[in-house]
Amino acid sequence: MIHPHTTIKHINETVGYGVFATQDIPEGTIVYVKDSMELEISPMEYLTHQKEIQEVIEKYSYMDQRGYRIVSWDFAKYVNHCCNFNTIITGYGFEIAVRDIKAGEQITDEYGIFNLTYDIELTCAEPNCRKTVKPKDFDTFYTQWDETIKRSLTKFKSVDQPLLVFIDDFSKQELEAFIIDPLAYQSVYSPRNQEGISKL
Repeated sequence: MIHPHTTIKHINETVGYGVFATQDIPEGTIVYVKDSMELEISPMEYLTHQKEIQEVIEKYSYMDQRGYRIVSWDFAKYVNHCCNFNTIITGYGFEIAVRDIKAGEQITDEYGIFNLTYDIELTCAEPNCRKTVKPKDFDTFYTQWDETIKRSLTKFKSVDQPLLVFIDDFSKQELEAFIIDPLAYQSVYSPRNQEGISKL
């Protein structure tokens, strides 16, 4: 589920749609959470679909640590990659704003963290654009992503969290443990699909 203060807009024919903030969303805010309505497609189920449907699934899903493709029921599936991303998935089952997001700004993500099995060419116009997101990016950048996430999680309790109700109790307990003791941090590497590592 995407944050309620967002909307979908058409950007251009190359990029397609994107998700934009309708109000300011401060750093430390949960921007997306995998809720009980998300569609989960197992590796076996994926193979039962015809090629055209597989292409749609690939375009609008991310892969979790089990190798399941997750397709959002709402417009969270339209969040685009940016090498200067303003949200990122955490080891607690939700995405967090890693800096203040202004009203009208596009919500962007880091696709390298989604257990890719193939390269994705980018149309990102950022000066630090990597040009291509690759499966090995997870292992290359996860320690940097962890530092970014830890910094933003320190603001978690000081901002409004409309999506907190959708976080499961176990994840809440793990998050509370980190807030009490930073050494209890749950690395972003925890959602790593271990089967995918051997394919890199």
